[in-house]
Amino acid sequence: MALVREGSRGIIVDGTAYRWRLRGRPTYFQGLVWSPCTFAVEYADTPGTTLVVTTGQPHPSNWIGREATPVLPFGVAKAIELAFREG
Repeated sequence: MALVREGSRGIIVDGTAYRWRLRGRPTYFQGLVWSPCTFAVEYADTPGTTLVVTTGQPHPSNWIGREATPVLPFGVAKAIELAFREG
């Protein structure tokens, strides 16, 4: 399944263009801080294969008010590099 273009952001890592997206509103479990924040990444030119990255921290818009660091492009680039390195 391809990412929705609306709300997705572009990023270039090692000369390859990607699109990534973080849900604006948390899922029910993320809102209650029962599950960590996730974001999705895919190739910008040939969508279809999606990498889902689990951050290990709460969603920034969680309902409990637990402090969370925002997902930044630097972190997305590091996650993509790690995924390729790990296979």
